[in-house]
Amino acid sequence: MRLPTLPRMALVLLLAGLAGAALWAAQARRAPAVAERLRCELPAPPQGSPHPDMVWVPAGRYVQGDDIYREEQPRRPVEVAGFWMDRTEVTNAQFAAFVHATGYVTTAERAVDAAAHPELPPELRQPGAVVFVAPDKVDGTTDVRQWWRFIPGANWRHPAGPATSIEGREAFPVVAITLADAEAYARWRGRSLPTEAEWEWAARSASPSRPPPQQEHAQPEQANTWQGPFPVKNSAADGFLGLAPAGCYAPNALGLFDLIGNVWELTVDLYRPGHFEASSPPPDQLPAALQRGQTAVRVIKGGSFLCAPDYCMRYRAGARQPQEEDLATSHLGFRTVLRTAPP
Repeated sequence: MRLPTLPRMALVLLLAGLAGAALWAAQARRAPAVAERLRCELPAPPQGSPHPDMVWVPAGRYVQGDDIYREEQPRRPVEVAGFWMDRTEVTNAQFAAFVHATGYVTTAERAVDAAAHPELPPELRQPGAVVFVAPDKVDGTTDVRQWWRFIPGANWRHPAGPATSIEGREAFPVVAITLADAEAYARWRGRSLPTEAEWEWAARSASPSRPPPQQEHAQPEQANTWQGPFPVKNSAADGFLGLAPAGCYAPNALGLFDLIGNVWELTVDLYRPGHFEASSPPPDQLPAALQRGQTAVRVIKGGSFLCAPDYCMRYRAGARQPQEEDLATSHLGFRTVLRTAPP
């Protein structure tokens, strides 16, 4: 699911109009009846692990990228050192512990800096986030105004607006998070966000072998994605209409959960429209234009519960797309990595 870049997003959301939590409620009334699971039990970590909430990803070399969409190309060989990775997305409970300990206020809970975004009208500088709202019908899928809404008051505590809450949903991935928010949490834990190459290597289970294309590109059964015609009807054949709690699907061969589907995940890499050779600048080095104050765009990975075969085939390890680093949305989360000694 691709959102426009920030200048376009401002225009899109203004034309779409500001929406409230009533839209979310209407969506819930249209959805098929599905008993919502609020928690999925994770297996106990290995005894004696120095980082029990993380999984060791061994070093290796593999061919990065894919060939479904242009931005995934060209495929190129990369080498990755070993690292630890969170075995699930960061959850509401984990993020709440960080906020309680530090008093941190997320980007979506603060008004937008008018100097940083002079193109935004005052009504779009309010604290808030961009939220998916399923429409009754659509006229094609080019115009994202049909299902994305800016909702004032939406943030990680209220993912769909002020009338919604994460109470009882502590085991769900935290969303409406920006790069600054994710990096602040990671620093508090003494960790970092992954690079794109690290993330993809982990999603490939640290294996250089690739499955046959028909298997690699198929909609995964063990992931939270969209079943049915997007964006008007989700059959919830996978058990969930929207987000799922962390760890409800089978892990990959390393023991990592939900790298594919559920929520998109942030990486530190600046987005470029394709993979570049090793002689390129470091993946998180800001170009000169961005150092002068323009909004940076980062690579996000893994797809989300909104990815469907008829619209967003990005439920793959090699898939990637851009995300404005200061834009909070209802389908974006993160996990952290730790670059330290192996077990």
